[in-house]
Amino acid sequence: MQCPECGYEDSKVIDSRPADNRIRRRRECLKCKCRFTTYEIVENIPLMIIKKDKSLEPFDRDKLINRLCRATVKRPVKIETLEDMVEDIVSELKNQFRREVSSDEIGELVLRRLKNIDKVAYIRFASVYRDFSDIDSFVKIISELSEEEK
Repeated sequence: MQCPECGYEDSKVIDSRPADNRIRRRRECLKCKCRFTTYEIVENIPLMIIKKDKSLEPFDRDKLINRLCRATVKRPVKIETLEDMVEDIVSELKNQFRREVSSDEIGELVLRRLKNIDKVAYIRFASVYRDFSDIDSFVKIISELSEEEK
């Protein structure tokens, strides 16, 4: 941080505190001992979803949790498990510094985790996400699950 008095590039932080969605810092120049205040704003870049029709919409954590709740109706899956799964997916994407993600990729991330949590919920979610149009689609995915368990 450059000193406003002498232009020296180095300073030390004397005090930090939150202030209106930002961080207020009192600094002291290491050269001229001038004290000054800076404000830091935490950058919160929204995650955007690329829909199948190529339109963009902001990622909605609640929407995904609601879809997962539908898939886990009458299944022994706690809501906390679903919330943790969604948080894990969001963290994975943010750690990759992704700003835009396709809905297909989100669906695959969900399916990969849901398979380990509850097989019935996995099939339910996959039937909607992969748009099963006939009974053969169900048979195929159930066969794949059966083969994996052997």
